[in-house]
Amino acid sequence: MSVLNGKKILLGISGGIAAYKTATLVRLFIKAGAHVQVIMTPASKDFITPLTLSTLSKNPVYSSFYNQEEENEKWNNHVELGLWADLMVIAPATANTLSKMANGICDNLLLAIYLSAKCPVYFAPAMDLDMYIHPSTIASFKKLEHYGNTMIPAESGELASGLSGEGRMAEPEHIVSFLEADLESKLPLKGKKILITAGPTYEAIDPVRFIGNHSSGKMGYDIAQCAANLGASVILVSGPSHCSINNSLVKIIKVVSAQEMYDACHKYFDDVDVAIAAAAVADYKPKNVASQKIKKEANDFTIELEKTKDILSSLGEIKKKQFLIGFALETENEIENAKLKIQKKNLDLIILNSLRDEGAGFGKLTNKITFINNKLEVEPMELKSKVAVSVDILNKVIAHFYE
Repeated sequence: MSVLNGKKILLGISGGIAAYKTATLVRLFIKAGAHVQVIMTPASKDFITPLTLSTLSKNPVYSSFYNQEEENEKWNNHVELGLWADLMVIAPATANTLSKMANGICDNLLLAIYLSAKCPVYFAPAMDLDMYIHPSTIASFKKLEHYGNTMIPAESGELASGLSGEGRMAEPEHIVSFLEADLESKLPLKGKKILITAGPTYEAIDPVRFIGNHSSGKMGYDIAQCAANLGASVILVSGPSHCSINNSLVKIIKVVSAQEMYDACHKYFDDVDVAIAAAAVADYKPKNVASQKIKKEANDFTIELEKTKDILSSLGEIKKKQFLIGFALETENEIENAKLKIQKKNLDLIILNSLRDEGAGFGKLTNKITFINNKLEVEPMELKSKVAVSVDILNKVIAHFYE
């Protein structure tokens, strides 16, 4: 999955012949999973039509401060558009537009949005070779980079003038690759390895029956997706779950029983920086598993149970550098029980769920958690979606490494 997936991209197009390539660029952004809003300078419409870009981006294209064609003229709010984006890409960026950006000249909608944007800004120069190396253009490059903007270097090749040399706008595929590499390098969990457990375990009674619980696995899967989005390499050890994830940074290890989950966690634990035990592991399993289906004969039936291995406690015993996070699902004396667990299992952080909280628990899209760290400091959180809770959890991981 591309790091651009889900990103909101403002694509600014200025008036150069390379504007014709932006149709391909928009398609590549959409294919990567991004949401694209195109802003054009009036001059750029001589090279490619707004209709083409609107069709490809599935959004209206803006090029002026208000829509002159509409009976009730509507102002296109440049501040709102600038705040909407996760990143802004200006391609092609002509010498004229670059000079205006560098010097704060604001005579069209694209420049107004650029000056209002709070997101990272990338620009891909496109001009003839003499213009590209002119001192005023080089000064614009330096000013814009000093402002914090990022230049996508022009390439060498045949130019519109008939000459051949540097100044050709980077090919759309190269622009996308540049953005992905730059964004990935800045992700806060880049280079970190995280082990996450998710879902229930099923403990066999016979070949067709088992002891299990109502965990869907969604919390663990959402944490895994969030961690991958932040650049981490994730090993997701999942019990039986209908949840799915499609990200090249996430390796899924499917297990069924508590013993299988124990074995998988110990296989990978030594090599990770963080372990987050979000799975609802069975505390007990049948002592003897029937090899054949048990027939319904007697009115009463007793199953003798024995404890499963405590995965989290076993990881706490052998942890070295790992930041170890556990979950506690409680129904009474929640804070006290969670504090005992964090000490007993040698955890760095525990995430408390109470089934008494409305909107928390198994099978829901929301969760309400309380953080308790190894200093026994308690931090209750509001009811949120499990995706938002995942962000909160990963922010604790980031804070551990960088604050």
